[in-house]
Amino acid sequence: MAQFFQIHPENPQARLVRQAVDILRQGGLVVYPTDSAYALGCQIGDKKAQDRIRRIRRLDDRHNFTLMCRDLSEIALYAKVDNTHYRLLKALTPGPYTFIHSATKQVPRRLMNEKRKTIGIRIPDNAIALALLEELGEPLMSSTLILPGDDIPLTDPYDMRQTLEHEVDLVIDGGYCGIEPTTVVDMENDVPRLARVGKGDPAPFQDL
Repeated sequence: MAQFFQIHPENPQARLVRQAVDILRQGGLVVYPTDSAYALGCQIGDKKAQDRIRRIRRLDDRHNFTLMCRDLSEIALYAKVDNTHYRLLKALTPGPYTFIHSATKQVPRRLMNEKRKTIGIRIPDNAIALALLEELGEPLMSSTLILPGDDIPLTDPYDMRQTLEHEVDLVIDGGYCGIEPTTVVDMENDVPRLARVGKGDPAPFQDL
């Protein structure tokens, strides 16, 4: 049976954040809010929890997971970022963007794009997500909470608990956070390429 925490979206209760992170560290799978939609998250090295995400969403081995990071210094541990790209990331984070970078050796191979050896990374503009990341001290391996057959993510935490009560270990109710996906930017080459237009403003990349 999944636990259910109601955490304040602007001033997250430290006690509940610590309890949520304890669940993650014990191999738990958590539903948590971001600045674009609710997501499934687990520790970066937890293969069993990753397999649970694949089972819930019916994902194949080609699905690309995203690393939710707390700040730019953490991004630099897991992604190869040059000075030009760093300035762009600094200007646009935290925010509803996912950036595709060449992965460093810190990224487990099973999380990379198999052919390109890339990883999706982002810093969410959401107080609860950032509090979890700060307490955890490492990225969350994440995937948007879209169930098989659905076109949009789940939005109601009570529905999430009822639907996934035997599939996840914790559902965090952090209020409504939307259904629009992030804007995806491919940063693998010198010139960033807009790969998907979503919630993040695409204007900085349209004239590149």
